[in-house]
Amino acid sequence: MNKSSSRRKKFNSASSSDDTQQEKLAHQDITPSQDPANATIDVAAVEVPELSEDEQRDRLHLERKVERAFFEAGKALAELRARKLYRSTHSTFEEYCKDRFGYNRSRSYQLIDAATVVDNLHKCPQFVDILPTAEGQVRPLTKLETEQQQEVWLTAVEKAGGKVPTGRIVKDAVQKIMERTQVPNSYQIGEVCQILVKDNPDLRGKGGCWGIVTFVGEFSCTVKTWDGEYTIGLQYLKSYDYLPAECQQMQQICDRITRVYSTELEESVQRFLESLGKLKRSYLSALEEKVLSLLEAEIKD
Repeated sequence: MNKSSSRRKKFNSASSSDDTQQEKLAHQDITPSQDPANATIDVAAVEVPELSEDEQRDRLHLERKVERAFFEAGKALAELRARKLYRSTHSTFEEYCKDRFGYNRSRSYQLIDAATVVDNLHKCPQFVDILPTAEGQVRPLTKLETEQQQEVWLTAVEKAGGKVPTGRIVKDAVQKIMERTQVPNSYQIGEVCQILVKDNPDLRGKGGCWGIVTFVGEFSCTVKTWDGEYTIGLQYLKSYDYLPAECQQMQQICDRITRVYSTELEESVQRFLESLGKLKRSYLSALEEKVLSLLEAEIKD
């Protein structure tokens, strides 16, 4: 036998030995503990230390601060408005809120109204330890009297299982009490309101427009806009809560727009006047005043 043949036999022998070993491993029974799909992995438990009494107290204090953020903001805005602390830099409270906080008029007054409601809930004869944590939860309560606000909130908390109720639960509770008590129409002649279209096809094209209340009915109001008068249900109106002087100012703006709009002008000019009919503030900007004055002068010539 030559050396080459000898080496070949040794190689084959080694290969045969390896194959036999692989076959033995392949035919071995795989127990559940060896099956990767059923393998158990031991993980060392990580002990989470309990909060100390001081930490628990700090957590509760910080949670309350987060929950009361909208309330504190509303209280601060109310004081800024009442004391006119914006007067050194801005001519109106609305301009100040927009420039300083990025709040439009609607948002500023929502926070102010919400803070008032929370104050009223604090005065509830029955101790209320579950208070609103967001402005949207108390928004439906703002049109109710103090006692009704308290009653509705207690009902909503009960319906929520003793937890802070959602805005939807509060709104449903408000609807039930309004149906039961027939809350009277609280709008007044001369008040400025925004028209809400919602699901009313008769108000199509009037969404976001403002109008002056000219007649107060039991369940509706007649409001005057720049292009006529409309009788609208209370659910489709939202007060801007303007001060009396602001309402008078809006009445003057409405009369001016009406006089110009009633004339035969180009469509582009009419679109400008319609945009004034959707103002979210009680005054015209300097440029709007200039353009409207120019149009008034135009129709006089």
